Amino acid sequence: MTMMNLSLPFPAKAPLLPLVSSTRSPPKLPSPPSVPPSIGRSVKFDPLRDRLIKHLDAGHLHKAMSTLDIMARQNTHPDLVTYSLLLKACIRSRDFQLGKLVHSHLTRSKLELDSVLSNSLISLYSKSGDLTRAREIFQSMGNKRDLVSWSSMISCFANNRMESEAILAFLDMLEDGFFPNEYCFTAVIRACSRAEFFPIGEIMLGFLMKTGYLDFDTNVGCALIDMFAKGNSNLESAFKVFDKMPDRNVVAWTLMITRCTQLGYPKGAIELFVDMILNGYVPDRFTLSGVVSACTELESESLSLGKQLHSWVIRSGFTSDVCIGCSLVDMYAKCTVDGSLDDSRRVFDRMEKHNVMSWTAIITGYMQCGGRDMEAIELFCKMIEGPVSPNHFTFSSVLKACGNLSDSRTGEQFYSQAVKHGFATDDCVGNSLISMYARSGRMDDAQNAFESLFEKNLVSYNTIVDAYAKNLDSEGAFELFHEIADSGVEVNAFTFTSLLSGASNIGAIGKGEQIHARLLKSGFQSNRCVCNALISMYARCGHIEASFQVFNEMGDRNVISWTSMITGFAKQGFAARALEIFHEMLEAGIRPNEITYIAVLSACSHAGLVSEGWEIFNSMHREHKIAPRMEHYACMVDLLGRSGSLREAIDFINTMPCTPDALVWRTFLGACRVHRDKELGEHAAKMILQQDPHDTAAHILLSNLYASAGQWDDVARIRKNMKERNLIKEAGCSWIEADNKIHRFHVADTSHPQAQEIYEKLDEMALKIKGLGYVPDTDFVLHELEEEQKEQYVFQHSEKIAVAFGLISTSRSKPIRVFKNLRVCGDCHTAIKYISIATGREIVLRDSNRFHHIKNGTCSCNEYW
Repeated sequence: MTMMNLSLPFPAKAPLLPLVSSTRSPPKLPSPPSVPPSIGRSVKFDPLRDRLIKHLDAGHLHKAMSTLDIMARQNTHPDLVTYSLLLKACIRSRDFQLGKLVHSHLTRSKLELDSVLSNSLISLYSKSGDLTRAREIFQSMGNKRDLVSWSSMISCFANNRMESEAILAFLDMLEDGFFPNEYCFTAVIRACSRAEFFPIGEIMLGFLMKTGYLDFDTNVGCALIDMFAKGNSNLESAFKVFDKMPDRNVVAWTLMITRCTQLGYPKGAIELFVDMILNGYVPDRFTLSGVVSACTELESESLSLGKQLHSWVIRSGFTSDVCIGCSLVDMYAKCTVDGSLDDSRRVFDRMEKHNVMSWTAIITGYMQCGGRDMEAIELFCKMIEGPVSPNHFTFSSVLKACGNLSDSRTGEQFYSQAVKHGFATDDCVGNSLISMYARSGRMDDAQNAFESLFEKNLVSYNTIVDAYAKNLDSEGAFELFHEIADSGVEVNAFTFTSLLSGASNIGAIGKGEQIHARLLKSGFQSNRCVCNALISMYARCGHIEASFQVFNEMGDRNVISWTSMITGFAKQGFAARALEIFHEMLEAGIRPNEITYIAVLSACSHAGLVSEGWEIFNSMHREHKIAPRMEHYACMVDLLGRSGSLREAIDFINTMPCTPDALVWRTFLGACRVHRDKELGEHAAKMILQQDPHDTAAHILLSNLYASAGQWDDVARIRKNMKERNLIKEAGCSWIEADNKIHRFHVADTSHPQAQEIYEKLDEMALKIKGLGYVPDTDFVLHELEEEQKEQYVFQHSEKIAVAFGLISTSRSKPIRVFKNLRVCGDCHTAIKYISIATGREIVLRDSNRFHHIKNGTCSCNEYW
């Protein structure tokens, strides 16, 4: 760091190191007040004063105040020393109301205050949040101000987020001829811990280095560590200060451990903790809480290390500490390898006392676990029945739980509770309300919640951008991105990841490339979260080469990076490359998680690699102690079902150690439809509808199975049943990006402005591909129609219309990229292969299951899909 010359005024008369003020004469001490003869030697004065002091010595503050009241009733009062002891006792116990009562007694006594009492009063009003009164007392002191007075006032401003006032007070002190001590330096450096005041902090560092305080005072060193960590996110400089401190204490070690975790360096926090132990320091409850929190951020061995620390907590006698208990609840919730919250709940239930942090930790754990949101809501309801009031973080978590359940009505009830608790203008609660509405599909209400925020910050903008992106409204997300830029709010990594997610959700590779260019200009190209989002975006848009390039250029990959790349290759049909990346990941020492195994099993399923799939499935628990979840069982059913081994698949389902859910049976039913096994399909549908009679997918899959077998009466029966239950089939929709806009099409769609050109191109393609040997497969028309009508209907499927639009609106040098919300039908798959021959164009088709890279009449799926 380049050291700046100190531009602050330096007192010429002050010596370099001694903590003396200036050459000014010290203020005169007030002479003892004259005591009226009538009460001057009252027999009760000394005993009452002695009794008051004895009560203070015993820690009985209220009894001491009662004695003070007796003295007041007798028209007498203690001396300044006793008043000073009383005030300090009130400040220590944080009973500020009693402290103010002492001040009123002091005012009535007519005693002339000395600097010690005035400084205590500044401290009292500062800590109680009455800054106006603290400033009045400071200003009334006149020439009685000493170094403690200035230090108290600077601390008052710094502690109450009045950073500029703290810095100005420090300058005024220098102008007044006082030389700062360690408390003044600590306070003013704390004021420089915000980014906007960090440059002044660097000047203060230069001043400190001249004075020598940096070399011997621990408090000053801790303040500097905080300044670099909080004001500039500069851990390297924080470590330099820490290493320079000759006399580190437990507070300094704990601070450094905590800041490492907060700045995304948990491994460094753990290493510091080990160094601390090896250097003979005994961790306190704050150290242990901090290092347990660091475990939650580790990517491997986090649970094992967390359990070791839990054992340390028990041996150290901190099992009843609420702060450590909260960290353990959070650690077990976040580090669970099988999705279980049993350990987290066990720690929570064994805590003797609960505070708002412990309740919030367990509620948040259930909310983030996946599928446990109802329990999070039940815990919240239990909490509000007790003595602990929720804070803004608690309300934020329970609103997110409602969002996960798409239960906006319950969420609105909880929000009304938040308003009653005084959180109506809290950004954290407001942002969660936006997210809750968005997840419930109520984007208009989400937008209204955003507009009504008391103060919009970057988190607010990121929340609404993410909401639009997740609701497949990339246009809305990008408009908000421009609004952020116009507002002067500086975007961060989350903004870019949300925008990239929005582009990937709808396959808008053009917009994704634009965002990529913007983030390069903004300097986020090496940010790991952004790189992971880029890998996913390019892969989900069908540009696997660009995805792999981003992956290759990453210097710091984590399990998400590897899993995203494996998923990308799996979805594109490149199973061999997916397995190769998986084995490279293991060789690199990265521990796979549950999602990684889903991706690898999916790759095996898409390529029909049955034996490899079995080996990987069995290695989950054997190699990495990961218990298979329902998604893993569904992958195995999919693998066996796609390969035609339906009997083996049903045997696998029947031997599962847990009850198969609708996902498993739905996967099996889909395989039955592909292989036209009506008997097993009916059994699968029955099992699904037993669990959920309103499962739309089960009705549709069974209806399609009957339709493919020509059993139209059964089709009619199922459709009637769906109508009676008000079950609506999701309409098939295909879309394509052209000229930086998304164009959507439905079956037989004529609403597009270029509809005539599109259908002319479709007719042209129909003639050409029939000449090449294409024969329409009308088995995919799941309606009872005449054969000619079926042939016309099948050629008006949305994916064919989108391809025709791509032929007339995109450059021949680029692939045509079409996306569909449902599984592509077999006839469209065949027709598009012929179209690729007739036009010489590469066509990339993404359906709900996978990608199909079609070129010169061949598809990457190898007809196995």
